Amino acid sequence: MASIFTKIIEGDIPGYFIAQSDKFVAILDAFPLKKGHVLIIPREEIDYVFDIEDDMLGEMMIFAKKVATAIKAAIPCTKVGVCVVGLEVPHAHVHLIPINSVADIDFSQPKLKLESIEMQDICDRIKKYILK
Repeated sequence: MASIFTKIIEGDIPGYFIAQSDKFVAILDAFPLKKGHVLIIPREEIDYVFDIEDDMLGEMMIFAKKVATAIKAAIPCTKVGVCVVGLEVPHAHVHLIPINSVADIDFSQPKLKLESIEMQDICDRIKKYILK
């Protein structure tokens, strides 16, 4: 059975796409910790991030760097935190979260509930800074 991320990538479930390549997508997290919380997801369904082949993992981080640069330009923050949890969905992914303190990346805190119009606005703001 396809993961929820595969269903989003294939268009079966809507998502807010920030960037795409032949191997990866960047989408807004539907349940963000902070505004601008983005997920970097390989198109290939691989459960565990450390099962990704070395070359592909390196490419994933380069893709994430491009997206993180855009997040930092679009969303006021000190840095963009990077986190891999890997328990919530059986499809490897990396969280990019705008942060001003370590507490901003605490997954035990309540998630934001943003309206679709605000999600689209955040998506559009970040996309403006994606380097081609």
